[in-house]
Amino acid sequence: MKTDYSRMLAGLLLCLTAMSAWSIEYITPKPLAETLKGSVGTVKNGTLELPIISWGADIATIHANGNGISTAPDSLFGQAGLDFKLVREDVFARQLEKYMSGTTPYLRGTMGMINMASDLLAGDPRTKPVVIAKLSDSAGGDVLVVKEGIRTVADLRGKTVALQAYGPHLDYLNRLLNDANLTLADIKVKWVRDLTASANSPAEALRQKDVDAAFVITPDALALTSNGTVGTGAEESVRGARVLVSTKTANKVIVDVYAVRADYLEQNRAKVEAFVSVLLKAQEQVAVLVTNSGSQKAEYQKLMKSSAKLLLDSEQAVADAEGMYADAALALFNGNKAFFAGAGEQRSFEVIAKESLAGIKQFGLASGRELLRAQMWDYGRLQAQVGAVKEKQASRFDQKAATATVNRMQQQGALQSNELYSFEVFFAPNQNAFTAEMYKDAFDRVIELAGTYGGALITVEGHSDPMEYLRKRKANESALVLGQIKQAARNLSLSRSQAVRDAILQYGKSKNIVLDASQFVTVGHGIAMPKTGICGDEPCAPKTEAEWRTNMRVVFRIVQVEAEAEVFKPL
Repeated sequence: MKTDYSRMLAGLLLCLTAMSAWSIEYITPKPLAETLKGSVGTVKNGTLELPIISWGADIATIHANGNGISTAPDSLFGQAGLDFKLVREDVFARQLEKYMSGTTPYLRGTMGMINMASDLLAGDPRTKPVVIAKLSDSAGGDVLVVKEGIRTVADLRGKTVALQAYGPHLDYLNRLLNDANLTLADIKVKWVRDLTASANSPAEALRQKDVDAAFVITPDALALTSNGTVGTGAEESVRGARVLVSTKTANKVIVDVYAVRADYLEQNRAKVEAFVSVLLKAQEQVAVLVTNSGSQKAEYQKLMKSSAKLLLDSEQAVADAEGMYADAALALFNGNKAFFAGAGEQRSFEVIAKESLAGIKQFGLASGRELLRAQMWDYGRLQAQVGAVKEKQASRFDQKAATATVNRMQQQGALQSNELYSFEVFFAPNQNAFTAEMYKDAFDRVIELAGTYGGALITVEGHSDPMEYLRKRKANESALVLGQIKQAARNLSLSRSQAVRDAILQYGKSKNIVLDASQFVTVGHGIAMPKTGICGDEPCAPKTEAEWRTNMRVVFRIVQVEAEAEVFKPL
């Protein structure tokens, strides 16, 4: 999570200070089909409005338009014969009104936001949305901030959570709850109208005594947590508030896309395909431009100044525009191809569409009948139009630094305090093979969590049976022998955890899913943390065979490492 949001943070603090005496007006959101009743019009000819929102991925759209509101003739859009007027519209309802009236055939939002409009837009076959391009995954800009006493996502049970109605965080909340085996019925939700810089925002709600957690954007999170640490209660922070998880960790949950009206796509397929190919080409060019910002300084600065003006209303807010870009992981050409085709992609369009709609239905904001549809392009032809394609980074983590970080947490007894989720599987005495046939359900869950929480480390922790050690200790064996037994148990548990990791990687490969091996760190606890507990300084002796078997296990832990910058490889 990039923390150079100084200008936004300073402005936000001023706003929050001015609003401190205001009361919050909580709302009860209704399905958009009940609240928006606009008539459907025909898409006009000529210059089209193209919605953008205040998000880093939209910097590529600005680049495609020639760094201005109106399409420059020599821009990527202009060269493709397209003509747009960029309109920043962060209020999704206003986007929908223009979309239905025909002012624009395009919708810009997250998969969840477009799913929320599914019932409304299905009322007329002309306005059914077709998702045509993936722009980005949120990779740091969206944050769950919690108060004291909430250590893991499971601790949200019985708590009150604030978030914006009709905003980008419904998918986020739904996914976190599902992975913690919670449902909406397990928490209380307080809905607010605005996302940020308002008395009716999640950040302001967190200042109230009866709210325990809030989904916010990065500048709000920094203000609430004393610049990303733990809130002191001073300078508008909330005492004890801290970041539980951001989309730097849960980096495959909030997906930003463009959708188009079904009637416009049918009548203007070539134009829509040109629009998509230009977007992807612009993403590829911007990714290279950012990487080469030193050698292409003038072009880079021009893009960022234009983006700061269009997204943040000030050419001076370049650092903030850079921070927004850092929080958006551009999908690029290969990401679009994988997302829509689904080959080897755990978080494909089909998966996200169904998962998101199920969550929206649970919130009572859609019927769940209208599943989003996508346009499948000829990606071979598109690539010829896009040109050079940036290769995806092979490994996200520095394996050596990741292992050192986990080892330090283990020595400090801090693995559990840094976890988001954990679960365990058990094995038989003297077992050395761990096949997918034996552990399919567990392996499937690990693969799903690895894909969803690509910014977290997954520890594979082996635990051994302490019975041999306890017998030898009872027989008064020497400290040397007892030490050798402990070391042997550590070695055995480590080799088992490595065998399990290797089996998971192989299982993923068999399903055409390429897992990032650097995300997995193996740990051998030996007999240091038996399921039966510690009695004094030694393992407690199991009282039954069932207790004895519980000590032979592997624990999978999703570990938060956002603050450990050295763990991540540079882009």
